[in-house]
Amino acid sequence: MRIPEVPDLEPFSSALERHGLDLRRGETTTLQVNVGLICNQACRHCHLEAGPLRPQAMDRQTAAEVVALARRIGFRAIDVTGGAPELVPGIEDLLRDLAAATPRLMVRTNLTALAGRQELIRLFRGLGAAVVASFPSTNPGQMKAQRGEGVWDTSLAMLLRLNEAGYGREGSGLDLDLVSNPAGAFLPPPQAEAEARFRRDLLRRWGITFNRLYTFANVPLGRFRAWLRETGNLDSYLEKLATTFNPCAVEGLMCRTLVSVAWDGTLYDCDFNLGVGLGIGRRRMHVSELRTLPLPGSPIATGDHCYACTSGAGFT
Repeated sequence: MRIPEVPDLEPFSSALERHGLDLRRGETTTLQVNVGLICNQACRHCHLEAGPLRPQAMDRQTAAEVVALARRIGFRAIDVTGGAPELVPGIEDLLRDLAAATPRLMVRTNLTALAGRQELIRLFRGLGAAVVASFPSTNPGQMKAQRGEGVWDTSLAMLLRLNEAGYGREGSGLDLDLVSNPAGAFLPPPQAEAEARFRRDLLRRWGITFNRLYTFANVPLGRFRAWLRETGNLDSYLEKLATTFNPCAVEGLMCRTLVSVAWDGTLYDCDFNLGVGLGIGRRRMHVSELRTLPLPGSPIATGDHCYACTSGAGFT
């Protein structure tokens, strides 16, 4: 799939060249595993258009090939994402196998899917896995606008449940990180400022603690790109991303140190390139074919969506 460029927008590759930059790989240390598009929510900002009607999920054969890669390579970190990983059949076995192959396992959750699979919290804890939870706002109205009715109460209850299990509590060694995205066609506030506000609001009002907050610009792909186009905001949003391009963010981009594998085993430079069908280095490759990691200096596939990762503080 190719997302058409917006007229008059400077290509991302040209922006790099204008700043004397060339986006290429460094040392690859992280494996990101997208286990499928099945999800209990259909968030407006989702770059993959995950939802209840998306059946895509990693099967056991592909999972075995991903585990074999993890054992063969020895990644410093493995990041499990979706969709909602909790809803993928066999996710427990996959997490156990991946945890045994890396010193740091991260599992992403939208919190509401976890509410129906709370027994997984015991598994996460036993594996020492870090939990990365989507929690867009401490304002119930803003969260409802982005994620739908009833999400606020369930998300809050699950953060409390994770805290009860030790996640996000000082000295527990169990990391609970939050991820916040804006509800509309605008950029997030500075990360340090937002983290201080989230920490203050969650602790004062509900006694909730967490380790870190990450604020990211919404990536103009999938359902979010369709919404931008329908509301007449696509050109202005992309222009906003482009005008806030930060050349200093390029060095720390995740795609420089990460390999992403989809539910069908296809490899990508990042989860956003997965969303647009740009294979790793613009090549089509299956996880079973990867014998060694991409060499430092290898090319990274880019498009106009990459402006979201280099806007402001960047997507690192």
